[in-house]
Amino acid sequence: MMKQSARSRRLAKHHKRLKAGSKLNLVALMDIFTILVFFLIVNQSEVRVLQNIDKMTLPVSVAEALPVENLVITVLADTVLVQERAIWQKGPDGVGLTEQENPEFISTLTTELTYQASKRIELSETEQQNGRAVTIIGDASTPYVVLKQIMTACAATGYRDISLAVEQQAKQTNGEG
Repeated sequence: MMKQSARSRRLAKHHKRLKAGSKLNLVALMDIFTILVFFLIVNQSEVRVLQNIDKMTLPVSVAEALPVENLVITVLADTVLVQERAIWQKGPDGVGLTEQENPEFISTLTTELTYQASKRIELSETEQQNGRAVTIIGDASTPYVVLKQIMTACAATGYRDISLAVEQQAKQTNGEG
């Protein structure tokens, strides 16, 4: 048998290595996904998205300030939700929230708001001055009397910093340009 030159041994070794195929390094892939998960968890709190309900059209506003995360009351035609939990629904007689005051609805809402307030007793300095914060999301067709009842119940239970969710109106141009 003939002795192989260094070059031919190197080429044979190289061809043998190429035939073996490559292996996927799962450890590095798992590290990347772990970092990605932590990145997404940390950055998710910066997104300001209120629940989007297809059955609802928000009233339009020109306000610039973004709402902060706080207690959310959603008013639909047949249901009222506090923190996405239904506290009141249209009765079996088909009567929903109307132009008249509903003492039963106010009592139920007051009980729920008192419960929500009891879950977090410590108040910040701003909350002590302005009251607890609440955001009311209601369809543009929601009667004012209903909103007034909700705001009255909120104020009575210490939720005096009330925000109404609205859709921001596009800025008007002066016709220049």
